Amino acid sequence: MRGGGADEGVNSRKHRTISRTAPGLLVVGEGSLAEVEGVNTPTLWNVPNILTLARLICVPILGFLFYAPIANRNIWCAALFAGAAITDWLDGWWARKFNIASPFGAFLDPVADKLIVAVAMILLSERLGEWMTVCTSIILCREIAVSALREWMAQIGARGVVKVGMAGKCKTAAQMVALTTLLLLQPSAAPAILPPVAFDAGKWLMIFSAVLTVTSGTGYLQAAWPALMGKDAHGK
Repeated sequence: MRGGGADEGVNSRKHRTISRTAPGLLVVGEGSLAEVEGVNTPTLWNVPNILTLARLICVPILGFLFYAPIANRNIWCAALFAGAAITDWLDGWWARKFNIASPFGAFLDPVADKLIVAVAMILLSERLGEWMTVCTSIILCREIAVSALREWMAQIGARGVVKVGMAGKCKTAAQMVALTTLLLLQPSAAPAILPPVAFDAGKWLMIFSAVLTVTSGTGYLQAAWPALMGKDAHGK
């Protein structure tokens, strides 16, 4: 009888730790989901993953709108890109608030971010000329190099050494604001809706983000240098 009571107590505690934190999602505090009978694991279709997939779908739509012979295409492009940038913040906030994490989301989120930024920069390079092409080349080369560095550091169990720092976050914010501004004020897309100084501000913010790209990338390389030289992550 005592043993049965103890088992019932354990099962009761496990069931009490199940709480509904977001629509359609159950999170277990003690024990795994597999240990609780009748509870299914969270599906692929949670809110952060849906937002990430929506951001990925925006990539070809942005390319279509950029060249579409429609009125106010610059406004549509800027609004689409700004919306995608907002979902980048929102899906991370939602995942942290409701403790939702999935391998699929962890993989796809940075991919979606990099794809829509890369496409926006490539499109604008064709329209804005040499200075934008230089910024795009610098940023894309850095992204490829840092992504490869992080993948290699993850293989040796030291990915935390090259985790995103404040410089990287500032670079991302500057990029998003600059690209939204430049998409809105791109030449020949529509009559000017803001004074020329607004375009100049977007241009210099884009150049500033390229500089931050180099400095933050250099910081990641310095942090990983001991491991690249055959030492451990702490330089021993």
